[in-house]
Amino acid sequence: MVQAFPRIGRRSALLGSAAAFVVFALLLWWLLPLGEKFPGGRITFSTGTVTGVYQTYGDLLQEAAAKDMPRLDMRLWTSDGSQQNVQRVATGKADFTIAAADAVQTYIAEDKPGADTLRGCARLYDDYVHLVVPRSSPVQSVADLKGRRVAVGPAGSGVRLIADNVLEAAGLNPHKDIEPLPDGISTMPGLLEHHEIDAFFWSGGLPTSAVSKLSERFDIRLVPIGTDIAEELQEQGGASLYYRPAVMPATAYTEAQQGATVQTLAVANLLITRADMDTDLTEELTRTVIDSRDGIGHKVHAAQFVDLRTALYTDPVELHEGASRYYRSVKP
Repeated sequence: MVQAFPRIGRRSALLGSAAAFVVFALLLWWLLPLGEKFPGGRITFSTGTVTGVYQTYGDLLQEAAAKDMPRLDMRLWTSDGSQQNVQRVATGKADFTIAAADAVQTYIAEDKPGADTLRGCARLYDDYVHLVVPRSSPVQSVADLKGRRVAVGPAGSGVRLIADNVLEAAGLNPHKDIEPLPDGISTMPGLLEHHEIDAFFWSGGLPTSAVSKLSERFDIRLVPIGTDIAEELQEQGGASLYYRPAVMPATAYTEAQQGATVQTLAVANLLITRADMDTDLTEELTRTVIDSRDGIGHKVHAAQFVDLRTALYTDPVELHEGASRYYRSVKP
């Protein structure tokens, strides 16, 4: 006959179980605090070309968001660049994206579908305009591109918009005075290296890996974009008001610049969404963007310049309520 546990044994077992439950509950409370928000669901984030900074930033942000919001399924979708990104978000094809401020303003000014629904989450980092030529090229200025084969980016890219504006500011018709090619950063370097084009425009964070790699295997030079062009762009108004004079540091592309800085233009990148995007999700994604700055910055140098003090200035779009709530929560 099997005897029941002695009374003292049953009591010890019960006390042990209770203690284990308390420890488990405390651990659960520490890992999943009561009242903590964990937005879930699936979102689409439109990035950029495979070899561009937008794509790399998107990859790293996806990793950071997976840690901060484990219930969120964030899908990345490559694109031609800023103009296509804005269109995707405005029309509901994507939920979040990065786009240059000039592309956002152009979309709004042209009153395209969904333009009034666009909202900002954060001002991120600046893109720098690159005009790349072989070191032996006679091209010394934008005006010298006349009659030459120039890659200006796909129709939906931010670089196409910038290239057209810069060419016009230099007195060139972007459709008639050059031979424009719709290639992007994935093919531009190879075309230049094999002398199939004479130059290419690019707009991206510093450094852009495709340009760095090209400079290591082929002798290139960055053509200055002078203050005279910046002044002309300011006179054009509209989206061109978002370009400002900038200096590319000598360390951006060591081989190409050979210790010299390069005068150029810069334009701010914005993280944008739509007004109808979930407020809690937008708040937490904005938090992740700011909190992951240093981690992302180890691989995307430009991301180191994301600054909480300026991130809320998302002109030409107003802040999304979720993003606004985040900035209010961290205000000193």
